[in-house]
Amino acid sequence: MAFRRTMCALSATALTGALILAAAPAASADQTRRDQWALETLQAGSAWKVSQGKGVTVAVIDTGVNAEHVDLKNNVLKGRDFVDGDDDASPTSADSQPTHGTAMASIIASHGHGPGSTDGVMGLAPEAKILPIRADLAGFADEIRYAVDNGASVINISMDIRDQYSKVGGPAEDLEAISYALKHDVLIVAGTGNDGKRQIGFPADAPGVLAVGGVNKEGTIWDDSNYGPGVLLTAPATGIVHAGWPGNKLTIGDGTSDATAFVSAAAALLRSKFPDLTAGQIANRLVKTAVLPASAKGLSLPDEKYGYGTIRPFAALTQDIPAGSKYGPLAVPGSGSPSAAASSGTSDTDSAAEKENADQKQMLFFVVLGVVALVVIGLIVLLIVKLSRRNKNNNGGPGGPAPYQQYGQQPFPPQQNPYQQSAQPQQNPYQQQPTPPNSQWPPQQ
Repeated sequence: MAFRRTMCALSATALTGALILAAAPAASADQTRRDQWALETLQAGSAWKVSQGKGVTVAVIDTGVNAEHVDLKNNVLKGRDFVDGDDDASPTSADSQPTHGTAMASIIASHGHGPGSTDGVMGLAPEAKILPIRADLAGFADEIRYAVDNGASVINISMDIRDQYSKVGGPAEDLEAISYALKHDVLIVAGTGNDGKRQIGFPADAPGVLAVGGVNKEGTIWDDSNYGPGVLLTAPATGIVHAGWPGNKLTIGDGTSDATAFVSAAAALLRSKFPDLTAGQIANRLVKTAVLPASAKGLSLPDEKYGYGTIRPFAALTQDIPAGSKYGPLAVPGSGSPSAAASSGTSDTDSAAEKENADQKQMLFFVVLGVVALVVIGLIVLLIVKLSRRNKNNNGGPGGPAPYQQYGQQPFPPQQNPYQQSAQPQQNPYQQQPTPPNSQWPPQQ
């Protein structure tokens, strides 16, 4: 499943003979919306009563976006073409998947057309704006920095350049750009890949990026969804309808590309509703409200395939979720050299949750140490009391003097344990999380 010339698009749209249709004659409006099964599953209608993504810009780093498509018109901003070096981010036939970027943009922010917008494709965040960025083939560093500097608060990267880099991580400049985005409170969402392998693509496996796998209509993991310990969330990935190129065509296809776009759209809904939350706290709301299928109950979370589960945008918008730490479940780029981390095959990163867990373990150590110390002190006091009583009996028996009786019946009140009322150490919210209470798929309206 590839968009080659050294880059891979994470959608099977072109290679599976994805259905390419003329917009109006080939499919009725009702049929098109029925085919958009993911919107119903994700409770889009309920979510739109709370937020439609207004005021949020999502950068789509991809093969360019068809800004003139009837279902996207006026929702696509002026962007940048890093391939040709100009400001026209439209697709070109030079790419093997020129429709890919338009497809991703439409999952995020298409608005349909016709009376009541009942025709065409509807995105999950129909009032969000798309910043189109046609990607250079060498990496994403310049594209990410451009997105950050031009107002994007969410960046969608439905591409993988893992084939260029055999080691964990990616080029140093890309890792530095990802760190730059996180420091500027921009959430990057990327797909894991479409090989069905235990290998997450780049940049999905990079610290600070929200990695997304795909599920099918039943809510179970899509067979071709790549997996590994970095997966955080899943979203619909099969039979997804989207806008195409050229003209007003529609396409339908499979891929973690599509799942990534749904998560980016959900993040846009949240960023519109909760503008004061950080990128990590937005990810936190998505993670804390994610759902697993019944067949996956009992998994230790995050799972290598499901992460914490499939997104529920409406629940993320409406449930009472504590904001959490600044970076939430996102891995935090370390202070070391990104290139060194990549070359070693490991990451110099740590998550905020792991740091918090380390602090809790340290507190637990001191609590235990304090309890042991009190037990020792108590034994010493008990020994002193027994020795005093023995001396009293030897020096006068029951009728002898009781030199300290006037100060009370006990020589000293029992010492209180200063740690006894301390709260139990808080569990790391991002490790061994139980399955959410509502694990029904699809969620009930």
